[in-house]
Amino acid sequence: MDLGLQGKSVVVLASSKGLGKASAQTFAAEGAHVFISSRNEQELEKAKNDIQKETGNENVEYAVCDITKPDSIKQLIAKAVEKNGTIDVLVNNAGGPPAGLFSDFDDQAWHDAFELNLLSFVRTIREVLPYMKKQRSGHIVNIASSSIKQTLDNLILSNTFRAGIVGLSKSLSQELAEDNILINTVGPGRIATDRVANLDQQNAEKLNMNADELKAKTEQSIPIKRYGEPQEFANMIVYLCSQANTYVTGQSLVVDGGLVKAL
Repeated sequence: MDLGLQGKSVVVLASSKGLGKASAQTFAAEGAHVFISSRNEQELEKAKNDIQKETGNENVEYAVCDITKPDSIKQLIAKAVEKNGTIDVLVNNAGGPPAGLFSDFDDQAWHDAFELNLLSFVRTIREVLPYMKKQRSGHIVNIASSSIKQTLDNLILSNTFRAGIVGLSKSLSQELAEDNILINTVGPGRIATDRVANLDQQNAEKLNMNADELKAKTEQSIPIKRYGEPQEFANMIVYLCSQANTYVTGQSLVVDGGLVKAL
């Protein structure tokens, strides 16, 4: 299937590694012009080189961006537009907030998680919309968590602000439909990333278990009996942002191997 992404201008946030990098690489494999970003220039340079080597697509650029800073987001989008002329696709992504219970966090922790995991998405969408509205087309995907369907233990900050992303996306899907701009939310389940490995390690220590033992136990609760690969998650992102998707908007999906049992 031709996904119609050849030459499209794509921006992927938090994409020097993990789900963001996998998504950027899959867009590049489809011939898109991809802009990646994160706070670490050394990791971005490596990611750019990796993606170009794996895909043969030289149209991969990066910009250092702290998504908790409004000016940094403005500069990222301005650079992408300067390079590629417009923005056709935006993939919002951010690292997860700290794990913990309600009693573990003060006001500053809540404020920091809000800026990282919700307000950053608001700000980036605000920056790309003028270009998408002008051309009367665009695709936006907000990467969240499987907690958009079922809350996760010991992750109250994530549970709270990922749910906010769903409300944002659903509301915007109504506002933006007349301009043919589609927006969806996708939550990863147990995907084999550094973030998941770190959470497994923390949980294993609390349970006096080995991290590998905890992973094996968790895999038994997943109908497919394994953690997903970043590429499997990226495939969903790229489809939703492609020309193959002309009618799916305002939806909240999980890529989790069947783990979440909520309807």
